[in-house]
Amino acid sequence: MYWYCGESIESQIIKLDISDPGLLYGATVFTTFRTDEIVGTETRLFQKVGFLGATIDLHCDRLGLSIKDLGWIQPNWEQVRSGVQLLTPAFPVLRIAIFPDGRELITGRDLPPNLAIWQTEGVTAIIADRQFTRSLPQHKTGNYLAPWLALQQARNQNIQEAILTNDRGEWLETTTGNLWGYRDGCWYTPPLSAGILPGIARSQIINLLQRENKSVIEIDWNPEWVKDLDSIGYSNSVIHPIPIHTVLTPVGKLEYEAKHSMMKWLAAKFIPTH
Repeated sequence: MYWYCGESIESQIIKLDISDPGLLYGATVFTTFRTDEIVGTETRLFQKVGFLGATIDLHCDRLGLSIKDLGWIQPNWEQVRSGVQLLTPAFPVLRIAIFPDGRELITGRDLPPNLAIWQTEGVTAIIADRQFTRSLPQHKTGNYLAPWLALQQARNQNIQEAILTNDRGEWLETTTGNLWGYRDGCWYTPPLSAGILPGIARSQIINLLQRENKSVIEIDWNPEWVKDLDSIGYSNSVIHPIPIHTVLTPVGKLEYEAKHSMMKWLAAKFIPTH
């Protein structure tokens, strides 16, 4: 089941014009989030004081800003919300995609089957080939070929994630989330100016750290500098923070503390899985 252009459709097939730019070029913008709870008749992600969680508004606002920047047509937002409300009881994760002419496509999926293990034990990541650079990194567009190829490169080696880099070898983000590092009482994350997605979970974590009077610095992740981090991980609105215990680089293996106390502290600030 999915939602397309104001209608609920019971099928695994969608009909698109063969000249549709979304089909030909990946010309969509999208956002993905967890559907934790229905409150009354209004669909929104579960909110609880002391926990991190993004409302639907944050995701729609980011979509709207990208649509405006790209000069596309805004969708019927009430129609989008109706689709979200309809599909929320059926899926733990929803993906909203908007086409250049304002059409909306909302699909659902399950959480990753190994998510709980990844969150507690951490994962291994490789440094992706430098040719894999994300298109228009400030926007979450449907042209996700480069991250998808980088992730396949990792999965083909039975590795869970890959880290994208720039032409100087600086770490930018994983194929699915923003990077975090901790050392000597301070959190670190790459700056938006490096060419990364302004993730919703990323902005919430920065706001949380600032409210809690914890140091957080946006800094370029030089391949030499990252060696001195105590703990690293990545985040998005679906998987929450996941530690990375091992990074396989072209010049050797780096190991980090997956069960670091501050990584556990950050994970505890996210909405618990129901």
